[in-house]
Amino acid sequence: MSQLKIMETVLRDSHQSLIATRMSTEDMLPILDSLNEVGYYSMEVWGGATFDACLRFLNEDPWERLRVIRKHITNSKLQMLFRGQNILGYRHYADDVVEYFVQKSIANGIDIIRIFDALNDPRNLKTAINATKKEGGHVQAAMSYTTGPIYTTEYFSKYAKQLEEMGADSICIKDMAGLLKPYAAYELVKALKETVKVPIQLHTHYTSGLASMTLLKAVEAGVDIIDTAISPLAMGTSQPPTEAMVATFAGTPYDTGLSLEKIDKPSRMFDALRTKYLKEGLLDPKVLKVDVNALIYQVPGGMLSNLVSQLKNANKSDKLEEVLEEVPRVRADVGYPPLVTPSSQIVGTQAVMNVISGERYKTVTKEFKGLVKGEYGKTPVPISDEIRKKIIGDEKPITCRPADNIKPELEKLKGEIAQYIEQDEDVLSYALFGQVAVNFFEKRKADKYKLASNTDYENKITSV
Repeated sequence: MSQLKIMETVLRDSHQSLIATRMSTEDMLPILDSLNEVGYYSMEVWGGATFDACLRFLNEDPWERLRVIRKHITNSKLQMLFRGQNILGYRHYADDVVEYFVQKSIANGIDIIRIFDALNDPRNLKTAINATKKEGGHVQAAMSYTTGPIYTTEYFSKYAKQLEEMGADSICIKDMAGLLKPYAAYELVKALKETVKVPIQLHTHYTSGLASMTLLKAVEAGVDIIDTAISPLAMGTSQPPTEAMVATFAGTPYDTGLSLEKIDKPSRMFDALRTKYLKEGLLDPKVLKVDVNALIYQVPGGMLSNLVSQLKNANKSDKLEEVLEEVPRVRADVGYPPLVTPSSQIVGTQAVMNVISGERYKTVTKEFKGLVKGEYGKTPVPISDEIRKKIIGDEKPITCRPADNIKPELEKLKGEIAQYIEQDEDVLSYALFGQVAVNFFEKRKADKYKLASNTDYENKITSV
């Protein structure tokens, strides 16, 4: 057994899960050098919702955040989460945009790109994988883990083999809802190690209370890398605590080689941030508790709170139990998609509408029609002709890779925001977030505020 590697999530998924991705670069800056001294295998610092949150809520340039982190983190690889053809946005983008985004991500400091698709449709990963290989980056292809009639060990093993053949340098089991149980993890990792030659990484969440045990069994089965979060921002809807995992495997054949003493300094600094976030109301104690509903209904924590909110707005809070029973029925109707962005929102909203209207599919959302039509890709199980006809009538379903229908759009986008462009990357911010990006560009112009050329900020960076 080679040394167990750890990916630290505190600068991305940890705070995305606990405080809606509101940790600012300013909050991170004083802690970066001490994090660098820990010597993690990799740190997840970008992608997911960080890009959106920077532009929309923090008045920050996400590209500059990446450059600042890269300047300070030199002892660990930098990693990001990438939604395949969706990149970091909420629709499919043309291949030229995907390729340019990958190119600029790697040029600005990313080493490893974790690429996944909400439907586990490999066609939606193809362009991002090829672009990452071309730029010399490490392709970590991720399988969206879920449960259901088709999701057997054989299903995931077959998918992993397919991803390896497509060029994956490593495979990630992405358990976004904390549904992977300890013994199932052992069985799955064992099977994957026998199926593929590339390293296996496990990403899970503490939501259901199982995550630490799940990592333990996965490590015993031979998993190569695990995702953890430094303890002040661990557990709840985040990841298991880094320190606990380091201590668990110390002195065993799975020793991580990391020092608890070196982790202590950044941990204390994040503890101060945690206190600040609790005072500001950014960190809601509710997200720190174990949510057994995730296991009972197999609904991710974020999706459950969304369902509760929708019912409350419709004055139908008493219908929650009915909606939770309807979710698996809707999911079955549309081919058992994993419940992860955007399929979780699409399936959940439709379940709410079915219950509120009193008739299944009486009213159907535009996104649900798109899912049935094939706009998001191929569902894990084919959708029946009966359901398809009911939802989209005589419209012709999309059977090709959805992005094949999207014309190149990069040059057109550049033309639309020519007046705002101050760096090549601006066109990508606009491609993904349109008006949100324009609002940021206008603020940047009005304030003459651009991190890359702000002397005070640069002085602050060099003095930390």
